[in-house]
Amino acid sequence: MGRRKVGQENIRSIQKSHGTYTISIPVETMRELGWQERQRVVVTKSGAKLLIQDFKA
Repeated sequence: MGRRKVGQENIRSIQKSHGTYTISIPVETMRELGWQERQRVVVTKSGAKLLIQDFKA
C-alpha cells in the first residue's frame, strides 16, 4: 500500500480477515498515545462513532 496524500493520512479502510474486522491505526497516533502492539483496549459505540480507550485493569 502506498502513502496517502497530504491531508488524507487519517482516512482508513475496514478490512476483513477470518471473520474479524480490522482497521489500521497510524503509527504517529500509536506513539502519541504510548500504545504498543497487542495492548488491550476497550471499544464502545457512541451514537454513530466508535470510541477506543486504553483498558484499565
